[in-house]
Amino acid sequence: MAAIKICGITDQAGLQTALTLKVERIGLMFAKNSPRYLSLELAETLAKQARGKTKIVAVFVNPGDKLLRRVVETVRPDFLQLHGKEAPKRVRSVWKQFHIPIIKACAVSSIGDINDADRYATSAAEFLFDTRPGAGSSREGGLGQAFDWSFLKGKSPARPYLLAGGLNAKNVGTALAVTGAEMVDVSSGVESSVGVKDPVLMQEFCEAVRKQQ
Repeated sequence: MAAIKICGITDQAGLQTALTLKVERIGLMFAKNSPRYLSLELAETLAKQARGKTKIVAVFVNPGDKLLRRVVETVRPDFLQLHGKEAPKRVRSVWKQFHIPIIKACAVSSIGDINDADRYATSAAEFLFDTRPGAGSSREGGLGQAFDWSFLKGKSPARPYLLAGGLNAKNVGTALAVTGAEMVDVSSGVESSVGVKDPVLMQEFCEAVRKQQ
């Protein structure tokens, strides 16, 4: 059964639903151009409630060391997710500074992007495969668009990976069947509006994942 990460938690209601559903991970967003961006104060409050009940992933896009340090010290995440254009050298630098497992997001539009992820094998603990944003997009993820899952069929990336990009309760079963992914990441697919998690959609998504064996 695949593990579930619900990313872009923005409020108490969304967090409580995630905890009730016993998802394995939640994501808290620290990229200011994201509609799911959290202030450090709110993130600290949510993290305190979540700690010990689920794993906390702090999500960044091309962060500076100052922001990383503030979040690490305040939120105390279990994982750092780097969702920008961070090079392998930068990812390794972050790992050396904080010694918190890193999830490196990799933008996918071709099978070559899957192979390219292995460049991060010595610096990231896990990969996250998400749809490559279109030209001119100001955001790196959370766009609700899927990539061709067949790119992952028969593949064995150098690190465990999360499958993301346009997943929802209706398509996640097919996505898991095609890819064999052991972890899935959802954000917009369980929202009633941008940034607002819907408890019914969250429950339906978790049920759809958990019925896959």
